[in-house]
Amino acid sequence: MGCYAAFPALRAARQFCQADPSAVVLVICVELCSLHVRTSNDPDTIMGSAIFADGAAAAVVTSREPEGPDPVIRLDHFETVLTPVGEEAMAWNIGDEGFEMVLGTYVPHIIEEHITGALEPLLARDPSLAGLPYRDITHWAIHPGGRSILDKVESKLELTEEQMIPARDVLRDYGNMSSATVLFVLKHILGQTPAEREERICSMAFGPGLTVETGLFTRVSPTL
Repeated sequence: MGCYAAFPALRAARQFCQADPSAVVLVICVELCSLHVRTSNDPDTIMGSAIFADGAAAAVVTSREPEGPDPVIRLDHFETVLTPVGEEAMAWNIGDEGFEMVLGTYVPHIIEEHITGALEPLLARDPSLAGLPYRDITHWAIHPGGRSILDKVESKLELTEEQMIPARDVLRDYGNMSSATVLFVLKHILGQTPAEREERICSMAFGPGLTVETGLFTRVSPTL
């Protein structure tokens, strides 16, 4: 699943908790992208090696009401969309010298073309968001697959520079840690000063297929 794997894991954890209100589910994402680093003259391979990094993140999912003053994230809705193009844009190929990581230079253009369509089924789950500009959603937890991807998303959705800070900060400080990265972005959002008790989060990640996984969450600050 690659970079979007945290979403199916969080979705499954949410389903477990819905089926068993006493359940406590630990979601762990561990990525060792450096295992695939190798010498190559191929531009796509060089770019992949430069962007990707090792990383690990975890999240505890439960149906219990928040305890204590710290903000938490409520998992509201998930959706998955497969774009009609880009099947070969992201891949791991098995070559003579091991895994060959492929990240096509045209991936940002595919995302730019299809991102609004990928968000439609997710935002349709909440009628209160109908017709609103994307920037009216307070927080955006975007998987920072690369600077060009973030630039395209920001431009296409007309988001503010402030809304892009969590994704850009994580990319700058840690790189693209595949599935663990979006959890780092969500942690960054949790650390921001809340303005309201409940603030919406739209989250997304991109992976092989080309697959767009999206999630609509709410940051809840119990003390407000």
